[in-house]
Amino acid sequence: MALADRTGQQVPSVVFHTRSGDAWKDVSTDDLFKGKKVVVFSLPGAFTPTCSSTHLPRYNELAKEFKARGIDSILCVSVNDTFVMNAWLADQEAENIIVVPDGNGEFTKGMGMLVSKEGLGFGDRSWRYSMLVNDGKIEKMFIEPEKEGDPFEVSDADTMLKFIDPSWKEQESVSIFTKPGCQYCAKAKQLLQDKGLDYEEIVLGKDATTVSVRAITGKTTAPQVFIGGKYIGGSEELEAYLAK
Repeated sequence: MALADRTGQQVPSVVFHTRSGDAWKDVSTDDLFKGKKVVVFSLPGAFTPTCSSTHLPRYNELAKEFKARGIDSILCVSVNDTFVMNAWLADQEAENIIVVPDGNGEFTKGMGMLVSKEGLGFGDRSWRYSMLVNDGKIEKMFIEPEKEGDPFEVSDADTMLKFIDPSWKEQESVSIFTKPGCQYCAKAKQLLQDKGLDYEEIVLGKDATTVSVRAITGKTTAPQVFIGGKYIGGSEELEAYLAK
């Protein structure tokens, strides 16, 4: 495939045809990049497995970390139309990501990243890569190795964040099961916030049922906190854990 690293070059000049609500809106590369410091990650397709389970969610999860280090926006580019990209964004609930529908593959072709996926019935798609762009100029590219399948080794959010800030240390993922009106849940969330820890809140009765949480922990009480795959417990156990 001979995919070229375009570090030091300007991004291609393209106009993207996007849909916002019930209206069409053309968005240019100048709109997206001019005067901004932007992180871009590009992937083979919306709703595809790795893209949906790992690539996009992790960039969305770490968006605050990128912003704290001077990144104005995070763009996800894919050779899909705007309706597909908008539906995928809504499905992913990735409010921190701007999806860019490169439906005609013009931007991807200009980047030299357009590849054939005919064997999968996809037609032409983007090779997986990420880049740091400053005022339209590419400062760094991470291009997945050219081998069979869909390699996902270097274009991830963690690699990009470590490049921007080598001192950054990964925060373990935090989830908390809560119930509406629960004072102990409010305490647990405040403890996490005071430590600067981002978390995903799973509201029982809305996002999951007590059957689900009982199947995981054997308990139906709230809150129930998990950090890095480890069950911590309720608010008191969390307070003791964070005090260590």
